[in-house]
Amino acid sequence: MKFEPLPIEGSYLIKPNVLSDSRGWFTRTFCKNELLGAGLDFDAVQMNQSFNLERGTLRGLHYQRPPYSEQKIVRCIAGSVCDVLVDLRKGSPTFLKPLMLTLSAVNRDMVFVPRGVAHGFLTLEENTSLIYVHSEYYKPDAEAGIRFTDPIIGLTLPFKPTVVSDRDVSYPNLDANFTGLEF
Repeated sequence: MKFEPLPIEGSYLIKPNVLSDSRGWFTRTFCKNELLGAGLDFDAVQMNQSFNLERGTLRGLHYQRPPYSEQKIVRCIAGSVCDVLVDLRKGSPTFLKPLMLTLSAVNRDMVFVPRGVAHGFLTLEENTSLIYVHSEYYKPDAEAGIRFTDPIIGLTLPFKPTVVSDRDVSYPNLDANFTGLEF
């Protein structure tokens, strides 16, 4: 695996090595030793999958509040998404700046999302599915989110979402006095 640092400190684009032959292809999607070799101490405790029927489905922007903040590795296994990260860490040079990248079943790229960074995505195709590997168990009381239309973040998606959950629409905009999460 190749680990390419992204503009949000601690986040990485992970490019798996793909071995192809007449049967198809093979790639490793998780290896603790390779993560450690890239300086990432990541203990996987939970894996989730989302399936999204329609193009234009938006999920996010989600995170878990301390002390249950999580790291995650996200991979698109069918279709494609505009993947979004927003840094919520107090004092970070990229505080509240969104980062967008394309994850797809074709490029097989993954993204490492560090603690204190909100995550979401917009599906670019029908029948899109993602796998998430988490470093913390899901804690409903620690669940939080940011509204994707929050003017403080200024996120410009490739097109307007057409499917958004009531929960994601109901997240409040950030308070103008929000100074970030402590870690």
